[in-house]
Amino acid sequence: MRVDALARQDTVDSLQAALRLAPDDSAVCMRLAQLDDSNAIPLLQRALRANAYNAQANVELGLRYEAAGEAEQAEQALLRAYSVDHTYMTRWSLANFYLRQGNIPAFWTWAHKAAEMPSDDIRGLFQIAWNVDPDPSRIAAELVNDNPMVVRQYLAFLLEKNQNQAAIPIALRLIRVSSPSADRKLLLWTVDELVSADEVDGSSAIWNAMIQRKWVTADSTLPNNGAFARDPLPVSFDWKLSSFTGVHSWPGSRGLETEFSGDEPENCPIAEQTLVLKPGDYALNYSYQTTDIAPETGITWQLLDVKTGAVIAQSDSLSSNAMRQASLPFTIGSGTQLVKLHLNYKRALGTTRIAGKLRITSTHLEAHS
Repeated sequence: MRVDALARQDTVDSLQAALRLAPDDSAVCMRLAQLDDSNAIPLLQRALRANAYNAQANVELGLRYEAAGEAEQAEQALLRAYSVDHTYMTRWSLANFYLRQGNIPAFWTWAHKAAEMPSDDIRGLFQIAWNVDPDPSRIAAELVNDNPMVVRQYLAFLLEKNQNQAAIPIALRLIRVSSPSADRKLLLWTVDELVSADEVDGSSAIWNAMIQRKWVTADSTLPNNGAFARDPLPVSFDWKLSSFTGVHSWPGSRGLETEFSGDEPENCPIAEQTLVLKPGDYALNYSYQTTDIAPETGITWQLLDVKTGAVIAQSDSLSSNAMRQASLPFTIGSGTQLVKLHLNYKRALGTTRIAGKLRITSTHLEAHS
């Protein structure tokens, strides 16, 4: 059609020509309003005469009235948009309008309505609410409902703002209202973010809730997955197996098996896991076997303070042709701590890089009263 061909040219002249042929074409009126600023308001009014249910035309008309200082007419246009379209777009537009007008109670009303009908990305809604009142609890009370889309986006927003403590109850809420298939990855990332921030209680609470709700397969004993029978989850509270040239590790029914080629770095972690430990005396009990690895060549278990990196305890060097059981005693001082259990190779002075195999068949933390 000639009208379509003219509209595709997308110039003021071509759109005006299209309107002469199709005076009631609402879409052409709207596009011409975007290009012909001086005639925008009458063009949008014309678009609405052609289609009274055109919510976008009402929103754009409201913005034009507001820019012209006609706040009452702007409000009426935006409310008309909402009357024919209850989607996020009209609610968001009204929330922004009332914020610009300084009507904060009305802003919260429409922000709340917007959260009831969220889009795929409502971080902008949380941001303007934050600009009004940077109180995570207030925003949660006003805007966060049990829609997983809202909860997950608010959780991500809080973590981006480094509001770690405020993120904890939101993460627990997400576990209650969502599903592992939708949000397990986000929750595991949240746990790691809190571990990095030394949020001991929060990271532990989220992890335990994931276990209880069967979002993850994990053990109640420490360390988790102590026999390395499962592939590790991508989270600090499961094993992280390092990969370096010359070192290859794999978990399975025989435990953790690690092969060293002799080309590995002189100092490299093999496996590590973060633990939450209360004050007290403990022992790390472990079973292992080595092949072609001489004594005192540098494979050790270490317990490290996550916050400071200080070594709490370190085992003797691992070397035994036969399966061997060993124990590493240590003490956690006052205050619950995040502790990293760390299996590491560091070439001992006077030795060459090792070339052989290591097998860890079990690890278990025992608390002593």
